[in-house]
Amino acid sequence: MDTKGIDQMLSLLQATAAQAGNRTEAAQTAAAGGTDFAQVLKNTIEQVNQTQLQAEDMAAKFAAGDGNNLHEVMISLQKANLSFQEMVQVRNRLVTAYHDVMNMQV
Repeated sequence: MDTKGIDQMLSLLQATAAQAGNRTEAAQTAAAGGTDFAQVLKNTIEQVNQTQLQAEDMAAKFAAGDGNNLHEVMISLQKANLSFQEMVQVRNRLVTAYHDVMNMQV
């Protein structure tokens, strides 16, 4: 079973949470050529998409009678569902942050 994408996303979120706790380190990392937020977001979306496609493929193969075990198919579908839900929550937080910034008085 491939859990690489979810593990990477989890480690990314943990690193982001750790950096949020210490703003000075985050500022130093950004100044020293840290990771690009847009690239990280793009990679994460691609990983979620890949997880969705893999789960669909496994489900289609199982429906066709190929050798996949039902529990592997169900685990793959749940991973895809969780990664998608997580991405939706991130999107909701980004939209909320955008609205907060736009509603600030200058």
